[in-house]
Parts: sequence; structure tokens; C-alpha cells
Amino acid sequence: MFNRYNMHEISLYITQIVENFGYFGIFAMMMIESTVLPLPSEIVMIPAGYLCYAGKMNIVLASLCGGLGSLVGSWINYAIAYKFGRGFVIKYGKYFLFPEQKFYKIERFFNKYGAVSTFIGRFLPVVRHFISIPAGLCKMPLKTFAGLTFAGAFLWSLVLVLFGYFIGSNIELFKFYAHLFNAILIASILLFVGYKIYVKR
Repeated sequence: MFNRYNMHEISLYITQIVENFGYFGIFAMMMIESTVLPLPSEIVMIPAGYLCYAGKMNIVLASLCGGLGSLVGSWINYAIAYKFGRGFVIKYGKYFLFPEQKFYKIERFFNKYGAVSTFIGRFLPVVRHFISIPAGLCKMPLKTFAGLTFAGAFLWSLVLVLFGYFIGSNIELFKFYAHLFNAILIASILLFVGYKIYVKR
């Protein structure tokens, strides 16, 4: 259904979206990525890195927007957990791809590494989307949470931007990773839709 050419076209389309919406688009999409919605940060920040290579964006500004967007998105999860508590998260998390077993896994990770887990978690798939929830449940001081979250999110954004910048000089390599990350995007969307149907039934 999706061949290499189609994936490359999709990657160019995503890159065009990032370019059209500029730094605000990076901020908004990374904010969504840090909530519970299936939008991998790779499909946002790597195209931004390519645009930096093309001279259309600045590496530092793109990374800052990615970090700030992630911080705001994480604040939403933190605030919900802080205000409504553990029972609310366990009861309603399953409707947002955060079932009870996944909650316990993230909670164990947080308990093992403590406050610094909000920094470490920004570099780990799945964990980065939900690590702010146990931070809110434990009522971590907001300044500590914001500082660690932004530091981790900014560094992760910078890594992806630099990666996109590097592969921007090699069009074949760009096509290969475009194929890979767009496959991840499609799989994430299908998983989300399938899970919603499963929950509804």
C-alpha cells in the first residue's frame, strides 16, 4: 500500500507542514506529543532539523520551541494528576492509551529514579508521554518539575534536530529515515484507532 516513493512523499508533506507553521507549529505539535496523543516527536523535530540544514530554521530556536512545547504538554498531564489523583488516572487513563498496567509500569519507573526520572524519561519512548503523571500524583514541586522536564525535552529536541540536520546532507539517508518514521506514524495512528474501537466494544 505504501511504497518507498509514497513514504518519501509523505515525509516531504510533513516537512512542508512544519515549514508552513514555523516555530509555532513545532511548539504546538510537541505540546500534543507530550500529552497522551500518538504523535511521535521524531516526525516533528527531524523535519525541523532538515529545514535547519536548508537554512529555513535556526537549530537553537527549533530546539527551544520543541522543549517549550513539551513542557506545556507535560504540565497538562501533571495538573490533571495533581488535581484529580491516582484513582482518576487509573479509571480514565484507559481511554487515552494509558491502561492500568502501563500506569503501574511508569509509576515503578518514577519510584525507582525519583524526581530525576522526569529528566531521564524524556529520552525514553512511551515513558516520555506519561512520566509527568506520577510527578503530579506525588505533588513534585512545580519549579523542580518544570526545570527537569524542560532540560530533558530541550536536549531530546536538540538531538532530533541535529539528526535531521545531519541526514539532510544525504538525500538517500533522508529517504530511508523518512520511510521508517512515517511507518511509525502510520502504525501509531492505526494502534490508536484500533484501541478506541476495542474500548468502545
